[in-house]
Amino acid sequence: MLKFPVPRIGCREGGMRNHRPAIATNGGLSYSGQVEKNRLEAFSDGVLAIIITIMVLELKVPHGSNWAALEPLLPVFLSYVLSFLYVGIYWNNHHHLLKACRHVNGGILWANLHLLFWLSLFPFVTGWMGENHFTSLPSALYGAALLLAAIAYYILQSLIVAEQGGENSKLAKAIGKDWKGKLSPALYLLGAVLSFFTPKVAGAIYVLVALMWLIPDRRLERVIDESARTKS
Repeated sequence: MLKFPVPRIGCREGGMRNHRPAIATNGGLSYSGQVEKNRLEAFSDGVLAIIITIMVLELKVPHGSNWAALEPLLPVFLSYVLSFLYVGIYWNNHHHLLKACRHVNGGILWANLHLLFWLSLFPFVTGWMGENHFTSLPSALYGAALLLAAIAYYILQSLIVAEQGGENSKLAKAIGKDWKGKLSPALYLLGAVLSFFTPKVAGAIYVLVALMWLIPDRRLERVIDESARTKS
């Protein structure tokens, strides 16, 4: 009788499994709720790249060939620069957060999609605000999009911390009080409200928050470096 090898579930990469093994129960297979984070990272990076691409397409090529032809594009360009900074900040923080995370679950996947949904609205609110020269309603809607994206990121961060061991985990201790994460939504809300009275002040608040997040934050990097040294 010929015997054929039984295929193993999972795959090996670099001599080690990159998937959790399946467990046979009651004649079937059941899997752990924990899943790999590679596809989540790749999908998120792709979506953020598309968001930036769509935003830059709002910069229409002028018909003239002098400086006067570029003048109408200045508000659109400034709004693009601001949103590019915000997308870059989210990409940077998202990258470090996932690097400090060992694995993800279904709740984290949905929370990540929730974050990407609000970020995907950035091209619309950015273009509308720029085309209308930072007037009240477009500026308020821009602040609302920033606020909802910040809330979505906080939810994602909380679920990842819970999955990593909760408040006593190294990740939770590295994040600490997270004063920037708590202050930013309040400033976005303030900016959205002030947009109906003084849009320029609202715009200044949005710029201030972006600059606040541009200051290097080494908390998660220390956790990542520590985890790498532990594995080695």
